[in-house]
Amino acid sequence: MTFERARRLALQRSGRLAWILVGVYVAASVAGAALLAQVPDAVLERQNTSFSLSLAFMPVLLVFALIGAVIAGRIPGNPIGWLFLALAQIQGLYALAFGYAHYALSVDPGLPAAEYAAWSSSWLSPVSPVLIALALLLFPDGRLVSARWRVVAWACAPLLAVIVGDYGLAPGPLEEFPSLDNPVAGPAWLANIDGNAAVFVVLLAAVASLIVRFRRSHGIERQQVKWIAYAAGLIAVFLIVSGTATVVLGEGEATDSTAAGWVFAGVFSSLPIAAGLAILRHGLYDIDVVIRRTLIYAALTATLAVGYLGCVLLAQLVIGAESGLAVAASTLAMAALFRPARSRIQELVDRRFYRRRYDAALTLEAFGARLRDELDLEAVGADLRAVARDTMQPAHVSLWLREAS
Repeated sequence: MTFERARRLALQRSGRLAWILVGVYVAASVAGAALLAQVPDAVLERQNTSFSLSLAFMPVLLVFALIGAVIAGRIPGNPIGWLFLALAQIQGLYALAFGYAHYALSVDPGLPAAEYAAWSSSWLSPVSPVLIALALLLFPDGRLVSARWRVVAWACAPLLAVIVGDYGLAPGPLEEFPSLDNPVAGPAWLANIDGNAAVFVVLLAAVASLIVRFRRSHGIERQQVKWIAYAAGLIAVFLIVSGTATVVLGEGEATDSTAAGWVFAGVFSSLPIAAGLAILRHGLYDIDVVIRRTLIYAALTATLAVGYLGCVLLAQLVIGAESGLAVAASTLAMAALFRPARSRIQELVDRRFYRRRYDAALTLEAFGARLRDELDLEAVGADLRAVARDTMQPAHVSLWLREAS
């Protein structure tokens, strides 16, 4: 058997296994949701459950599974694809165990091992952040930044043990099933373990690894890190905005519905999508355009929102609170402000974050102004070569002019 044929067979087997795992996740998630759908709403309302958020994350985990399958099928040596698939499997088992436990406890009490299914659901979901942190440590090529980071990678194993000890072995009632005591409770001192702190430590180490990798990288690897940094930035912005809304509006006003959970799930889906684009190098260099447009339109949206609220309050003070003219006047004012505000914000973003692009635009604008008044052909050629060097920075510039016939 030739090497090429052996490689193709290995890719086929890896791809087949990866897509089987996708099917396992879908089957487990659908089965868990189907079981939970038969549980009376009154029972779920009495439970301290977070399954509504997990339900919102099912499509996100499907994205993790699909992108993990594509990566594992094309680059089986990269562990990130398999980590994404493992993350989906864990969450699928969590959904199945959670749904089965509720169904067995409230609909059909004769089913066996209900308390152990509830126990399994209590610690399966919290281990997922460790897998995400490990994927970030190995991003994008499956290798650590340097040998020094092996300590951090190996620390994921004891951190997993800490999380399982906190959520799965601590004595007392189960967090999502308060009516059940832990059937495999360990010693009393396990109740003092803080699994959330362990998760925070490993995620912080993964973010530090990405920062170090970005500072040391160049070329393709730097563009890959930009993709994942962009997704992480979106998640961080959402958490900051939602946290600020909770503080300003109050817990009930900001988090009364599951809408925030579904929005966060949509934002979080950018993480596997960005990782897949970076690793597979599909549209790799589009990240600069994506970041630029995000900065421009996010700043524009915030500016128009603040301006609109200010105009409404001012118009209501002048015209009267009962008049709808305040809203109409504010809307017209913001519509008139849209184009000049976008141009100004775009200029500020280019000047601050894309200085080379901004300087190149100024150089071309100045060259166009000189070209309208310049009659000397040699001077035009010299200016053209200077513009090409300043804007595109080529290794060599030459100008060839065809003689007029």
